[in-house]
Amino acid sequence: MKTAYDILLKPVITEQAMEQGDLKKYVFIVARDANKIEIRKAVEEAFGVKVAKVTTTHVRGKQRRNGAYPAGTTAARKKAVVRLTEDSKTIEFFEGMV
Repeated sequence: MKTAYDILLKPVITEQAMEQGDLKKYVFIVARDANKIEIRKAVEEAFGVKVAKVTTTHVRGKQRRNGAYPAGTTAARKKAVVRLTEDSKTIEFFEGMV
């Protein structure tokens, strides 16, 4: 059985993701085999909040170059945007990031 921390791998700390914090939307990199129900339960368990909606997207790995010849790809990942309910508290982890 997976724990909440096996599903939620890391938060996304970008300018675009931080602007959505005012709308109680938070972005996480999640396990590729996790579904929306598992993501909802993991966020509620890890942070003690109520989740209203979860949207997910698969992000493909991009081609990158290191110097002239060696070409490689970045890792493919799954990203989840979690929207909290209006009466839910905010996630304290994201508070000081703005």
